[in-house]
Amino acid sequence: MKNKPAVYLKPLLATIFWGVSFIATKTALSELTPVMIIIFRLLLGISFLTILAVYTKKDFTIKLKQHAFIFLLAAIAVFHLWIQVTGLQYTSAANTGWIIGTAPVFIAIMGMIFFKEKINLKQLAGIIIAFAGLFFLISKGDITSIDFISNKGDFLVLASSFTWGAYSIVNKKISLSYPPLMTILYLFIMMAVILLPVTVNRETLLRLEHLSSVGWISILFLGIFCSGISYVLWAQSLKDMDSSKVGAFLYFEPFVTVFSAWIFLRENITLVMLVSGIIIIIGVIIVNRN
Repeated sequence: MKNKPAVYLKPLLATIFWGVSFIATKTALSELTPVMIIIFRLLLGISFLTILAVYTKKDFTIKLKQHAFIFLLAAIAVFHLWIQVTGLQYTSAANTGWIIGTAPVFIAIMGMIFFKEKINLKQLAGIIIAFAGLFFLISKGDITSIDFISNKGDFLVLASSFTWGAYSIVNKKISLSYPPLMTILYLFIMMAVILLPVTVNRETLLRLEHLSSVGWISILFLGIFCSGISYVLWAQSLKDMDSSKVGAFLYFEPFVTVFSAWIFLRENITLVMLVSGIIIIIGVIIVNRN
């Protein structure tokens, strides 16, 4: 029998790394463009996962039919990351952490619209509660103050929650025969192929050459810990535990983000923010009860 503390530590560490990723991204944005951050993160993740795949003697055989689906996932994932990182330029890391937490709500809504999946009254109530908390957060307690211009960062991050929902729905409905590690590796490679033509230029090389030590730490953390180690830990956790138990760890992610943003970015933690975030989490939990 597996050691329980060790089993629970894996998804907890992955959640912590992902929660801190918004702080690392916000820090890197002071020196790099959103697309640059994404491509450097992908290239580091690819390097780490390739070394791990070779070390664990994974089969690198390519199944071309599978890659059509992977390309579709990669296109959605690239757009998802781009609008999320762009949104982070205009809003706080703490707000981003809470807003990203609404992704399961969009998964439920899209499952109902596109795949006729049923939503019961409790789930509908959860969706309403989550959106109430969301708008309370964006408006800082005054719904009438919401403005698509001044709140553009929040709405871009919200759009990335929608795209993550789309990614999850597509991923759920297609069948890939690769093991999790190879699926993630091929996905990252495909995403890099999509982005490289628009990132390999003189400006990219100059910015990389003058990147500060803090910038390098942020990029290395995003690439190795968030795009490499975390995905491996999460995949291993799904083998060791029920998916519902593993998924429950994601409820801690916004709290990690808020606390980390307070420590590293000096972002204020307000009562309205905490109340709004808790309302969002309650709504998401109700949606996910089934």
